[in-house]
Amino acid sequence: MLTKIKKPIIVKGDDDKEKLGMIHVVTGDGKGKTTSSLGLALRAIGNNLKVYMIQFLKSGFTGELYSAKKLGFEIEQFGVDALKEKQKKLKEFEDKTSRFVFQPDIAEKDAAMEGFEHAKKIIHSGDYDLVILDEINCVLDKGLIPIEDVFEIIRNHGKVELVFTGRDAPKELMDAADYVNVVTGIKHPWQKGIVARKGIEY
Repeated sequence: MLTKIKKPIIVKGDDDKEKLGMIHVVTGDGKGKTTSSLGLALRAIGNNLKVYMIQFLKSGFTGELYSAKKLGFEIEQFGVDALKEKQKKLKEFEDKTSRFVFQPDIAEKDAAMEGFEHAKKIIHSGDYDLVILDEINCVLDKGLIPIEDVFEIIRNHGKVELVFTGRDAPKELMDAADYVNVVTGIKHPWQKGIVARKGIEY
């Protein structure tokens, strides 16, 4: 039910970057978890915060890779196929087709660990105000990274605002977070056989 406002409500803001450092979890089976974190990135950039996103389990073209470059923040993919392409030094996603491959969990383990080691360096560098660990909840649920290692980051992340996205966030992670949002899937065009659409799903 919508709150009916009968007189002005003043909500005080806080411009102090020293107040950053909270933990966000965006999970659930609905569409919009990565999209939500990108919206937060857009807001942060508009307020002169430095943003970095690490995408676990993902490889290939998605629209945010291009828009991030235009906005001045970096997205780095650590899906196993993305790492293979880096090694081949292919041009920047020029010849990508509209097709995505989800590799078996075991095939993603080394790439996930590499992405996590990179995440630790980014978080502890002091160069960024907001770091998004996209799909890390899935990585944890699959057991590709020990959850104890993630809690080590949570205990020692300083003033960096951290965002954890992906389905099946562990309860321990949600308990430790400051913000928890669960995106619930009610309807999706895939249920009618409509494939992922450029600019909407990727």
